[in-house]
Amino acid sequence: MPEALVVDYGGVLTNSLAETMGGWLAADGIDPHAFRRAMRDLLGAETAAENPVHALERGEIEIPDFERQLAEHLLSTDGSPVQPDGLLARMFSGFRAADDMVGVVRRARQRGLKTALLSNSWGMDYPREGWDELFDVTVISGEVGMRKPDPEIYLLCAQRLGLPPQGCVFVDDLSPNVRGAAAVGMVGVLHQSYEQTVVELEVLLGHDLRE
Repeated sequence: MPEALVVDYGGVLTNSLAETMGGWLAADGIDPHAFRRAMRDLLGAETAAENPVHALERGEIEIPDFERQLAEHLLSTDGSPVQPDGLLARMFSGFRAADDMVGVVRRARQRGLKTALLSNSWGMDYPREGWDELFDVTVISGEVGMRKPDPEIYLLCAQRLGLPPQGCVFVDDLSPNVRGAAAVGMVGVLHQSYEQTVVELEVLLGHDLRE
């Protein structure tokens, strides 16, 4: 039976990325098609040095530099230039805590399981109040110089928990990150809804995780 629950942040402990990004695109007047093209272009580079998204997640590029690169790829719906300063803060300003999933993590820890946060950071300031009571371990990509789905970051998280990867259940809303966890031996759970995830976790972890 697994002994630890490891969770992603954005899209698992918050509202969905689609909702957050949709709100930002509308508020900033960004052409959504241009944004999708920009992400394909920025993610298409083969090396970290050429791939600003991966470099940002590993903490290898300064936030203003990334914001300038991203803004250059974006188009506004009214034709005006996209303001790079504060772009990431505006992008993630719509994050709201998913209290139901936060409660799952809290109850897992109360029932004797170890808990960890494993998150790819886009340089944002996480609301860390209460994390000491919620997590035994936190692994933020930009702070450790690694990113999901690279195997090293999952192994680091398991090591900090004092467990083999096989002792961890990992929850993420992005399939590549779940596959990365499974590749090192963790049990991967793709988060699509609270109901689906909590049912699966109760089976895997052997505890009632609902209020």
